[in-house]
Amino acid sequence: MRPDDVLGEAVPINFVLARTPRAAVTVQHITAYPSGFEFEVVVAARLEGEIWDPMHGLAGFRGRPGQRGGEMDDEILRFGIQYADGSKATSLGPPMIGPQDQQQKGPILQHQGGGGGGTVATQRFWAWPLPPPGPLAFVCEWPKYGISLTRHEIDADVIREAAKRAIELWPEGGSP
Repeated sequence: MRPDDVLGEAVPINFVLARTPRAAVTVQHITAYPSGFEFEVVVAARLEGEIWDPMHGLAGFRGRPGQRGGEMDDEILRFGIQYADGSKATSLGPPMIGPQDQQQKGPILQHQGGGGGGTVATQRFWAWPLPPPGPLAFVCEWPKYGISLTRHEIDADVIREAAKRAIELWPEGGSP
């Protein structure tokens, strides 16, 4: 989980991960912490006769309620990250209990909440742990909107350096 006692450092990177005439997937607002980083995935779609479901938005992040586990409907946005060492995590992976959980190996993506309106939906993610030096890939695929497997790499050192500038709110020995 994202630490509550640290002010993260903003990373000045926003990018379009994928775009078709029907939809766009962007990565925005990356914030680095000593133990990981968070970011937003923002999706926008042009509806063409579909029935809009205001309760579940684009239904792209987790699918619809009642869908059997493991189903990969074309409606579901497949999103993930891959570290330079080849390890990866997806938005469809198991939930993360906390960074101290010794049962889970990183990287792990944890849904942090989101929202939306109209034809735009936002999902915030916590990624744990910090990526190792080298390329950090953001990957997505969204068949319903014509987005084939797409990959965008950034230099993980930008996040690692920003994490060093995060501010602990109550340094050891201090009082809240």
